[in-house]
Amino acid sequence: MTREPDVDIDQKTLDELIALMQRDGLDRLRVEVGDVALDLRMTSANAGERFVEAKRSASAGHGRPRGDAVEEAPPGVTKMLAPLVGVFYRSPAPGAKPFVEVGDEVSAGQVLCILEAMKLMNEIVSEHSGKIAKICPEDGQLVSLHQELFWIET
Repeated sequence: MTREPDVDIDQKTLDELIALMQRDGLDRLRVEVGDVALDLRMTSANAGERFVEAKRSASAGHGRPRGDAVEEAPPGVTKMLAPLVGVFYRSPAPGAKPFVEVGDEVSAGQVLCILEAMKLMNEIVSEHSGKIAKICPEDGQLVSLHQELFWIET
């Protein structure tokens, strides 16, 4: 039995799907390619404001997509979750020094990463002071709403 290769949805493809949704006035679009099922939904955050919420899931009988596994954090560790769907960037620009590394001490309000959503760069700040114990997504990876971004020892 042959298995289709894992497919990674890149930012360009995501932007094209969002543009299609906006152009055709779609509130929901579901796309399945290989082991990846992408469920895009236009939702209303505030009056007159719309954004896309995406959910990635694996097809039945196949492995889970990257970054979707749930792991228990040890005591004293707080999980920092993605407040929106977007592409995860560890640094302010390509080739620049990352905002944080594993082992760095951070304070509440410090920028940890950028999530790019619909061509907007959203700085994600720490909600807690502590030490970075784990950086969950890879640089440039699409992250979903409430996906783990960082583990912070508090």
